[in-house]
Amino acid sequence: METKNVVNGVDLDAMTETIDAVRGDRNLGEVTFSVNGEWQGGFRVDAQTGNLVQGGQADTSRAAKFSMSSDEPASLLGTDTAVSPAEYVLQALAGCYTVTLAANAASRGIELESYKLELEGDFDLASFLGVAPDEAPGAKQIRVKVDVVAPKSTREEIEELVDVVQQRSPIRDTLIRPVEVVTTLV
Repeated sequence: METKNVVNGVDLDAMTETIDAVRGDRNLGEVTFSVNGEWQGGFRVDAQTGNLVQGGQADTSRAAKFSMSSDEPASLLGTDTAVSPAEYVLQALAGCYTVTLAANAASRGIELESYKLELEGDFDLASFLGVAPDEAPGAKQIRVKVDVVAPKSTREEIEELVDVVQQRSPIRDTLIRPVEVVTTLV
């Protein structure tokens, strides 16, 4: 029976193979995610995952595999039937931090006992509502508290790990720099 090299639920051998494959063919690192949504009335949209394209090859197994819905809280004129888009932004960051932290902890030999996140995002709706149209409508600040318990590691090792997470998280990078968003009317 073959024993896998797994740390924190991360298969290090598979991760090394993936890193080597991307190092050998940078196109394998090119990934396109997709989501298809349809308005349900009011502020609600229901969406499903679309195809995943990696290295130019479509993975159709993800199409319609997962469903997501968003709405706004009643206090923000929604019907409070689903997670808000702002909460999805925070969830996307939490999810990406988790992937990045687990992978980098495993590759550094840091064994996690537990890991928790608390995220908050501040928005001023004045621009969205047209009250202050010259102001940016997006988040003013996002705060992330990270609680990592790794008894066999030093505080310094955990601090370095969190620094690496901030440097390598694709979703954090997406949030902190200008990204071109192209909208096309069909």
